[in-house]
Amino acid sequence: MSLVDAFRAELSSAGLNLIAALPAERYDRDVPERFQLRKRYPQYRSLVVIGNGGGDFWKGFRAYCAEHPDFFDRNAHPLDRYTTSVIERIVSPLLAQAQVCWRLVYPFQFDADPVSFVHLGALAGLGARSLLGVLVHPEYGPWIALRAAVLLDCEIEPTPVAAFDPCGTCVQKPCVAACPAAAVGPKGWDVPTCTAHRSRETDDCADRCHARWNCVYGQAHRYPIDAMAYHQRRALDAMQGRHVS
Repeated sequence: MSLVDAFRAELSSAGLNLIAALPAERYDRDVPERFQLRKRYPQYRSLVVIGNGGGDFWKGFRAYCAEHPDFFDRNAHPLDRYTTSVIERIVSPLLAQAQVCWRLVYPFQFDADPVSFVHLGALAGLGARSLLGVLVHPEYGPWIALRAAVLLDCEIEPTPVAAFDPCGTCVQKPCVAACPAAAVGPKGWDVPTCTAHRSRETDDCADRCHARWNCVYGQAHRYPIDAMAYHQRRALDAMQGRHVS
């Protein structure tokens, strides 16, 4: 069994069902210089990206919080803390068994490890860039999240990447009409317009992004309402310049 297959087998039970790999050289070739690995971590030759499609990962998080009632309030960023604990508990033994040198990086630890997960996910075939400002997956639509990446000092077989152009082939584009701020258009997501709208006293996007909700892809895999509200709060904090990790 390959390392990627082992990751898929072990991580799926935690709702981490999107796993893909690519060479570090391929990643470095397509990202801006500030995100390149070769200057900071020249020893690593491959990357494995770990993510979730649909709401099972959130359901696991919610169940963990129910079993540990103080966990949510005790941690400033409980979902991030849960993410690191789950991934490291499952991935570390697999990597030790494979006898490779490795490093785990997370999107919410960007200051320490500035890896572009948007580039990484697209190059690995886990989604294509969209008008919404997020990756869209052929099956799960915009209801995906990239949770971590593993840097490896060995070469592994890259994941096949199929051509996918979700917004270019979408005729209806219901996301554009659904956005109450008119912040989604042919040129993409207008962040300042979105921020201004969401910063009003009455935030009609507090429980969901209406454009994302109405995307034609992956509607059967929409996140639970409480998950969307959690992410909407974090997104607003980030847009307003408040610290999130």
